[in-house]
Amino acid sequence: QVHLVESGGGLVQAGGSLRLSCVISISISSFNTMGWYRQAPGKQRELVALIPSGGRTNYADSVKGRFTISVDNAKSTLSLQMNSLKPEDTGVYYCHADQLVLSERHDYWGKGTQVTVSS
Repeated sequence: QVHLVESGGGLVQAGGSLRLSCVISISISSFNTMGWYRQAPGKQRELVALIPSGGRTNYADSVKGRFTISVDNAKSTLSLQMNSLKPEDTGVYYCHADQLVLSERHDYWGKGTQVTVSS
């Protein structure tokens, strides 16, 4: 069983920073693509950042220049450093991993961590 556990969410003032972590129960090398998504109240889940295996990172335009996605293979952890936070960044942030097993792909999600940015 593959488990993804997010942490690091909380309440922060606008302009502040948070660092989210996602600890994965198996090696990160098992995944093709990992990323962070978020869902604001009343809105659909949206992509925040992606980090493909061996590829360049990708960011939503709304967070580009403020957020940084990274991986720590030794700790099997996906992270999201969030700086200059804005109230519109508020939402539940989810860790995601895309795994290729033989010729079949599998998607895994964490349960999410709440990020609230106050004015």
